[in-house]
Amino acid sequence: DIIVKIGDQIINLTENWDGTVNSFHWKGDGSGLYFNAPVDGTIQLFEVNLPGKSKKAPVVNQITQGVFDVKSIVGISGNTMVISRTDMNHADELYMVNLADGSMKQLTHINDKVYEGLAMSKVEKRYVTTTDGKQMLVWVIYPPDFDPKKKYPALLYCQGGPQSALSQFYSFRWNFQLISSQGYIVVAPNRRGMPGHGVEWNEAISKDYGGQPMRDYLTAIDELAKEPFIDKDRLGAVGASFGGYSVFYLAGIHQKRFKSFISHCGIFNMQSMYGTTEELFFTNWDNGGAYWENDNQAAMKTYSQFNPINFVNNWDTPVLIIQGGKDYRVPYGQAMEAFQAAQLKGLKSRLIFFPQENHWVLQAHNGLVWQHEFFKWLK
Repeated sequence: DIIVKIGDQIINLTENWDGTVNSFHWKGDGSGLYFNAPVDGTIQLFEVNLPGKSKKAPVVNQITQGVFDVKSIVGISGNTMVISRTDMNHADELYMVNLADGSMKQLTHINDKVYEGLAMSKVEKRYVTTTDGKQMLVWVIYPPDFDPKKKYPALLYCQGGPQSALSQFYSFRWNFQLISSQGYIVVAPNRRGMPGHGVEWNEAISKDYGGQPMRDYLTAIDELAKEPFIDKDRLGAVGASFGGYSVFYLAGIHQKRFKSFISHCGIFNMQSMYGTTEELFFTNWDNGGAYWENDNQAAMKTYSQFNPINFVNNWDTPVLIIQGGKDYRVPYGQAMEAFQAAQLKGLKSRLIFFPQENHWVLQAHNGLVWQHEFFKWLK
């Protein structure tokens, strides 16, 4: 929400808008604010008026439309704004936005020479019906030379966060253009917990990690696996953070859907995670409390029904585990526990450890190693 104080009055400008604000920028005359926010698998630019200046009730207006992300607001001059923008085929470039009608003009062309030598992936928006009758957006990314008469391996991408948008981002780790160019179809569902589909959908993941979000994942991959061009015998699941948790959890419940898993910085043991993470306020909220609170039904459900370690007996699939040594959000013990379990169960498994990386991979050389190991494992 965007909340302002006018004199002694506190006003929630987005109270009647069913969304989640990313960042904001004041209008030059102080009459309101611009902000970007997730909506339907993208990130768009919005505005909201300030009633103290305009004397009108706050109204949220969406300025831009399209299959892209408005990542950040760079600056404003009169009725134009400079923003950075991405999509799944293009890294950040600067654009000028006409604030009156939302039209855009590209200002920078830093990567044009690179793109001239690349075949672009086809990005498709689909909707599937979840187990509780909701409509869920699923991004499907196809290889550049996609031929519907052929069969392709497919990867279920599990987003982290867990309350972060699966939008038109361009990343140097989870790069859908790169993954699809290697011959994989990427299935990326906007499962429960993501912003951009209403606050209720966004909040639904808290205290339900292994519940509806996992059913959403399985619905997405099951629906896409019905397509004749997807090889049902070559399905994988990959993800980091909550996505890594999802991979560990799915490994225990997937009932032989998948042939391979890749988990980066994933939660494996909810109890030891609670005892070592630096982000206790968030863990308390999403887990429902501490693991020793026997009279706390929400917490007990999390640590029993939604704890991946309790389903290791069902593990029967190869798994690649990746971890950073300076990860204090999901400390490296989680990866060590998961890898040891996989090894002792005799599963094909590999642990890749980056001593100097944290919850992400930030160093360029390590990023190259990460990508090489990722595709080598899948191959």
